[in-house]
Amino acid sequence: MCGIVGYLSPNQEPHAKIIDLMLQKIQHRGPDGSGIWLDKHAGIILGHQRLSILDLSSTGAQPMKSQSGRFIIVFNGEIYNHLKLRDEMLRGGSGTPEWRGSSDTETLLAGFEFWGIEATLAKAVGMFAFALWDSKLNKLILARDRFGEKPLYYGWQGGVGNRIFLFGSDLSALRVHPAFSAEISRDNLALFMRYGYIGGEHSIYKGINKLKPGCILKISLSSLKLEISNWWSTELLISSNSNFRGDKEDAVKELESLLANSIRQQMLSDVPVGAFLSGGVDSTTIVSMMQAQSSSPIKTFTVGFYEDGYNEAEHAKKIAKYLGTDHTELYVNSRQALDVIQMLPTIYSEPFADASQIPTYLVSGLAGKQVKVALSGDGGDELFCGYTRYQMTKRYWNKVKFLPIPIRILLKQSIYSIPISAWDSFGRKINFPRFGDKLYKAANLLDKKNASELYGGIVSLWDKPNNLVIGSFEPKCSDMEAILSLENIGEIDRMMALDLVGYLPEDILTKVDRAAMSVSLETRVPLLDHRIVEFAWSLPLEYKINKGVDKWPLRKILYKYVPQELIDRPKMGFGIPLASWLRGPLKNWAEELLNEKKLDREGYLNSRVVRRAWSEHLSGKRNWAYQLWNILMFQMWLES
Repeated sequence: MCGIVGYLSPNQEPHAKIIDLMLQKIQHRGPDGSGIWLDKHAGIILGHQRLSILDLSSTGAQPMKSQSGRFIIVFNGEIYNHLKLRDEMLRGGSGTPEWRGSSDTETLLAGFEFWGIEATLAKAVGMFAFALWDSKLNKLILARDRFGEKPLYYGWQGGVGNRIFLFGSDLSALRVHPAFSAEISRDNLALFMRYGYIGGEHSIYKGINKLKPGCILKISLSSLKLEISNWWSTELLISSNSNFRGDKEDAVKELESLLANSIRQQMLSDVPVGAFLSGGVDSTTIVSMMQAQSSSPIKTFTVGFYEDGYNEAEHAKKIAKYLGTDHTELYVNSRQALDVIQMLPTIYSEPFADASQIPTYLVSGLAGKQVKVALSGDGGDELFCGYTRYQMTKRYWNKVKFLPIPIRILLKQSIYSIPISAWDSFGRKINFPRFGDKLYKAANLLDKKNASELYGGIVSLWDKPNNLVIGSFEPKCSDMEAILSLENIGEIDRMMALDLVGYLPEDILTKVDRAAMSVSLETRVPLLDHRIVEFAWSLPLEYKINKGVDKWPLRKILYKYVPQELIDRPKMGFGIPLASWLRGPLKNWAEELLNEKKLDREGYLNSRVVRRAWSEHLSGKRNWAYQLWNILMFQMWLES
């Protein structure tokens, strides 16, 4: 795993000194080496920071040329089946490459010459983002993996007659280019306030986009027009009618075979490999199957908290002991968390507000001291219906959908007409803590028109971010809009699909990639092998939720390795005790960032809305922890 940067400068020669500055900003993504390639006449320059995982020798260094010299690539990621692709080319007859080394980057370049670019990507199993220069056609090609495991930003900057096309793994690298304008998009800031991340093709800056997962971008030197298309379509996968034909036990056997193969491939490395272990179903399944394939104890890592209700480390420790892994754990207090908070704007080069970014960074740092690659269990919830909000949304919708919208709006207004303190007082009588806060949140969803809109309300932190961000008009995310437009798809399936194209790449995978790469650790996600994703979407919903038990096929596999009683417990998630910390050890830090005069001077956020939420949270009247975290993370990023 590495970092890539570059730019196309049609009207002037590119400068190696500029690309050097850009590379310095992403050195953490690849501290083992760097390289630059440029073509002055074409106006193209590519830069690469290397994290050596496969082929540690100089034959794996980048930028790398193809055998014929036609293609030059900077590549970030791993192709897990690259040795099989080499064998396939060998069996293919004439034109077989003469290999210089054993890297997957060289395999990819050879495939581009042997089969073509899109055909090679279709054969590839892996995670990646790359920039490729075609010297024959004078064309730049950018591409990103199927599910967005690796990042890639791009966009035009500079004035008329001096436009520069920038691209790279991280916005921090693009920012140092002299042509970069760094104008914040208020519209995209509103999108951030809704979700805690900037979704879809958008970024925090005007004129800079993210290449969407499964997309390929081409720009010819002759026309300078961007051509963006899908080489892989999650939407097409989800809308297809392919259904698994076996029974539930057949499904478990097939999934176990696919997952074992994926884990075997992803354990392939020329450097030490370990795994994150939270003690939940997904990570424990990955670790269990890794240990079954290993002749020595797998190194596992977890982070815990002293506060009740947030500590899964004790469960992870029991599982590690049962499996016999070489386990390391770290317990975190609020002081350590505050130390990490100061680093977050550097780790996440645009606003990002999933509070579990703190333990993710800490567990990555813990792992990075012993291994260079760590496998994770991400993806299981989106593929096998693991989030409790899926079934909760359906139950809520089934209760309210029969009421006409005007009646629901009237009911909402009636609930809001009674002060939250009065509802809380009633809640104490029936032993229901924070009853008013929870009732207000439920009432806010009453006017939703369908289950998808209801789900959108549940996952939104600020339901009306345009009221919070001054002068904003919240944009849509094209991938999510495409899923919403699909017909003949069940309510829960649509929720999972929305998360697969939205929450998973933009929150979960972004969180892990940036945190791990900040300490030069490569992370791999076996459940996102596209063959597993395809299989998961072929299963009927009743195979995923069997008699009310979520992630049923994963659990059936896991129970072969670990006793059921070690696993079956309420889902905790991977977070921090944010609400109490904001009222306690993080209060002064937050107060400084949420200062009314400061907010008014900056001019991005409605200080009246912010201060009301902060006051209600401090008093215990409402729990605005996660909404406030969005604001705090933006404020931290803005200051940096």
